[in-house]
Amino acid sequence: MAKAKTERRLKENEAQAVARTLRVSPQKLNLVAAMIRGKKVERALAELEFSRKRISGTVKKTLESAIANAENNHDLDVDSLIVAEAYVGKSITMKRFHARGRGRASRIEKPFAHLTIVVREVEEKGEAA
Repeated sequence: MAKAKTERRLKENEAQAVARTLRVSPQKLNLVAAMIRGKKVERALAELEFSRKRISGTVKKTLESAIANAENNHDLDVDSLIVAEAYVGKSITMKRFHARGRGRASRIEKPFAHLTIVVREVEEKGEAA
């Protein structure tokens, strides 16, 4: 009596990749995630390649992982993939103290974030007879 297999959370034409505990604030990471949301994957990769944001390299690596998951694990066509979802979650926050004048200290918060990217295979609209 084995445990029942859990249902797949994603649809059959979707694949995802998750990057956890990234050393960037969720607000800054969401700016980069919003830049690629809803775009075709080759366009999103090109925008991440030339982005000046520090975290864009890690986002690009996560997107490439989602594309590889779609191709190798779910047999999806890479040329017809779009970034269906790219969302950010809060992770831990490290608290540090910084010495200030007159013997005081102020708190420095170093936030971390999670990134989830879901790619979806869509059929091309212009190829209909």
